[in-house]
Amino acid sequence: MGTMSNAAVRTLEDRFALPTYAKWPAAFVRGRGCALWDADGREYLDLYGGHCTSVLGHAHPRWVAAISEQAARLGFTSNVASNDVRALFLERLIAFSPDHIARAFLCNSGAEANETAVKLAMQVTGRDGVVAMTGGFHGRTAGALSLTHLGHYRERFPAVVRPVAAAPFGDLDGLGELLDDDTAAVILEPIQSMAGVRVARDDYYPALVDLCHANGTLVIFDEVQTGMGRLGASFAAELWRAPADLLTSAKGLGNGFPMAAVLTTEEVAAHVRVGDHGTTFGGGPLAAAAGLAVLEVMAAEGLVEHAATMGSVAHRTLVRGPVTGVRGRGLLLGLETAPPAAELARELFARGIVTGTSSDPHVLRLMPPLVVGEAELEHLATALDEVDGG
Repeated sequence: MGTMSNAAVRTLEDRFALPTYAKWPAAFVRGRGCALWDADGREYLDLYGGHCTSVLGHAHPRWVAAISEQAARLGFTSNVASNDVRALFLERLIAFSPDHIARAFLCNSGAEANETAVKLAMQVTGRDGVVAMTGGFHGRTAGALSLTHLGHYRERFPAVVRPVAAAPFGDLDGLGELLDDDTAAVILEPIQSMAGVRVARDDYYPALVDLCHANGTLVIFDEVQTGMGRLGASFAAELWRAPADLLTSAKGLGNGFPMAAVLTTEEVAAHVRVGDHGTTFGGGPLAAAAGLAVLEVMAAEGLVEHAATMGSVAHRTLVRGPVTGVRGRGLLLGLETAPPAAELARELFARGIVTGTSSDPHVLRLMPPLVVGEAELEHLATALDEVDGG
């Protein structure tokens, strides 16, 4: 390792991996903060954060040390035994979460967390029905696909998708028409990221919780992307003062180390008994060490507040060149583009800036590490001017 070129890395990987991704024309091999380097030694500004995972940036020394020290002490043991670092992580995670959250189930991915949350809602309510949202994305596993109502995802695998109704996102009347006495849960992304960073009115979120609770229905906020400080608050449920019964978290929870969590209330937890659910790798010592380091660094460096500040800077400075508007909160941002967003993403990548697209062909997504600064955002703004000029 360390001597292969971009072309050699891509050729070798493509030879053996299933062709499930449209790859960027680079092989990233090293990172630091908001910077990435490819196998040919070229530096890039990372404003995509590995699909929203790198909240601390790449190779944060405190995060690296935490994982390294834990690996040297204990890499893995069964969840039927308690563990010191997991206990500390759980304590810090609950303290970081909205006040109504009291318990957590640790697992491995956002899709697993969403499926677990739905299962818990069914168990608590004794009901079977679930309502999702048009434009929502909740994962690619069989159960998560049933909740997803975005683009082609459901259509390609009809045999594994169970019936789940979808309400129009942001429309309380439309949701109310779908609720009945068999509705166990309503699940939504507070900001629909893959759909183009779509945000509802501020009053929509607490009103949705009230509407569902009046029907005896639990609310699940899929905060796989909106959580862990990205919006300038711990979670969207805190930002909009919407006490959802279950929050799912992943991606930034481990800063790229695979881990996820279902966060919930004492009322929901009271219905759970030994043997009702489980997972092999969820909450393993290495994952817990990574998550604990994330929470410690976020507190020490004030990254939640910084995300709110940088979000304001982005809204103020990035309507430049081909960008006609900015959507989103904190550092989950959608740049509205006059040309197709995919074309702009390619232009920026050629200039050494990594961004992402969405299902909206005219929205470019930014999900940078929460350590991003004004200098990096100004670098993007300058590149937007250059793209527009030539």
